[in-house]
Amino acid sequence: MQSVMLTVPGRKTDVKDAEWLCQLMEAGLLRGSFVAPKPQRRLRALTRYRKTQIAERQREANRLHKALEDTGIKLDCVATDILGKSGRAMLDALVQGTTDPEILAELARGKLRAKIPALREALQGRFEPHHALIIGAILSHLDFLDEHITQLSEAIEVELGPTGQAAVTLAATIPGVAQRAAEVMVAEIGSDMSVFPSAGHLASWAGRCPGNDQSAGKRRSGRRRKGSKFLGITLQEAALAAIRTKDSYLHAQYQRLKPRIGHRRALGAVQHSMLVSYWHMFTTGETYRELGGDYFARRDPERLTKRLVARLQSLGHNVILEPLPQAA
Repeated sequence: MQSVMLTVPGRKTDVKDAEWLCQLMEAGLLRGSFVAPKPQRRLRALTRYRKTQIAERQREANRLHKALEDTGIKLDCVATDILGKSGRAMLDALVQGTTDPEILAELARGKLRAKIPALREALQGRFEPHHALIIGAILSHLDFLDEHITQLSEAIEVELGPTGQAAVTLAATIPGVAQRAAEVMVAEIGSDMSVFPSAGHLASWAGRCPGNDQSAGKRRSGRRRKGSKFLGITLQEAALAAIRTKDSYLHAQYQRLKPRIGHRRALGAVQHSMLVSYWHMFTTGETYRELGGDYFARRDPERLTKRLVARLQSLGHNVILEPLPQAA
């Protein structure tokens, strides 16, 4: 009777929902959610806070670019990194009151010295006292953030320990996954894959599986569920790096799917593949095994041959296939 009352419109309250959940728990119909152990939660807190500080540093660097645009100085058009050694020396000199382009350009180091004539032209602007105050404050904040990020990275290394460092090294063998990305993946997912019955369970928990909402034979939505925000950002960045890795399976997978389903969904498929690899690697203890950029051609050569022949015929060519003689 209780279950019937809960389905009547207008009879839903928080108390009735709680009673229904208690009945389900008594009947053993509820499955426990994944709760990370305390050491992993500490590691998560460190990696997540470091991520926010890195994002704040990027925002502060963007403010620096905007402040320089207001002065008319085009240092970023000549120097690849205005916060490198040469760029930072010029900015510090500007804050201290040196505005002569000739003197500022001579502060260039290394390969940038070959661009001194362009630097002299780029460093001509309207640098006023209030610009020195703003840019000086930005540079001080950037120094503080750099020091803070370094301290957090050192604390993460201590928290990982030898076992965690081995897990990070293993995760970093996946194409596109660098040191920091591997640390985030280990912190968010962990290294114990017994909590996920299969690779599909891990991908679903992470929110990297398409949704399944069908009714009356019609698919209404493919929106995926929400997962860890920090894991999602890291997977996005790692996937963007992986699809630029030439002669790799992930690059070939992206190139194969993009014309049919678009960039965003193809990138999501790459993220799903990375999670599947992560699950298998931490289940078996093996490092990432690269399948190669020609995996799909080797997997089904006849299908590729038919597709290429059909493409040539659509362009008005008559194709006759002759197998090459086998090498001795």
